[in-house]
Amino acid sequence: MAKPVQIEVWNPNGKYRVVSTKSMPGTRWINLLIEQDCRLEICTEKKTILSVEDILALIGDRCDGVIGQLTEDWGETLFSALSRAGGKAFSNMAVGYNNVDVEAANKYGVAVGNTPGVLTETTAELAASLSLAAARRIVEADEFMRAGKYEGWLPHLFVGNLLKGQTVGVIGAGRIGSAYARMMIEGFKMNLIYYDLYQATRLEKFVTAYGQFLKASGEQPVTWKRAASMEEVLREADVISLHPILDKTTYHLVNKERLAMMKKEAILVNCSRGPVIDEVALVEHLRENPMFRVGLDVFEDEPYMKPGLADMKNAVVVPHIASASKWTREGMATLAALNVLGKIKGYPVWGNPNSVDAFLNENSQPPAACPSIVNSKTLGLPVSKL
Repeated sequence: MAKPVQIEVWNPNGKYRVVSTKSMPGTRWINLLIEQDCRLEICTEKKTILSVEDILALIGDRCDGVIGQLTEDWGETLFSALSRAGGKAFSNMAVGYNNVDVEAANKYGVAVGNTPGVLTETTAELAASLSLAAARRIVEADEFMRAGKYEGWLPHLFVGNLLKGQTVGVIGAGRIGSAYARMMIEGFKMNLIYYDLYQATRLEKFVTAYGQFLKASGEQPVTWKRAASMEEVLREADVISLHPILDKTTYHLVNKERLAMMKKEAILVNCSRGPVIDEVALVEHLRENPMFRVGLDVFEDEPYMKPGLADMKNAVVVPHIASASKWTREGMATLAALNVLGKIKGYPVWGNPNSVDAFLNENSQPPAACPSIVNSKTLGLPVSKL
């Protein structure tokens, strides 16, 4: 028998039993569930990552739906248990769902939700922050200052890279990649080179219009270029930010050979998925090229870093906080809760999961729809006409 875990209960007499494997930011998501007659049980166990056995204990004998986290292993064992308990809904509080075996969910008829449409600007902002922190060696300088080593101004002290007029490279110019590009272009007047299987027409039009504005103001206009290959971006860009999806084709997308193509003083930023970079090769490259810098929010074997990475002064590393703004995290919690609630109530699936403002307006009731169900077509779920 699974060992019991600690929980906090809201609306104990609610008709539907919903479990959240973690406490999540804000209270709106809680209120939305209990207003719809849900008994909400929030796990308060003092563990960063719950085991499969912990989650089995939370599911128990009767459970209508679960809100989970991307650190959890949602596969055959958990989906079969959820199905036996009468559950038909699970949602990650995340856009990604690499931790979810969707085929297993399909087998047991469980809808799998995620939370796109609310992380774009927040994630792009962190990528821009890492770019600037790496370029200007902010973390190194901060540590130097706190250690009491500063004895006065010196001409060579923490000399970094100027961004203005340099070239920013974007690999994967979707919503987040394009938002990041706009920040770097408008904020630092950088030129753009990007690689994507699809043409980023709106981004190109923005850069063209901004370049015309700068020219009319007597400044050097910015330019854009769509690269024919990823290698072209790696060779030409001064700052490169990775925004691909993670699948078999993008695993170790940046490896030893491709790192060697980059400029010696280039900056590489990753706020997408850790395994798109061969982290062992990256550590070796950082060690051999001290002026090469990297900013990482994600890691290949998260939460662990490959040996040697933590010792690299030319690496800025943060613990997967790209979505960690108050508005975004509260929005993610709301969307995840509404995915589960919507399936329980028999609501259709929202037509555009990347346009979710209607669900996030706190001054009105959300639409009667599931914001985003990734396996909706396989399960044959109806689409909202709202």
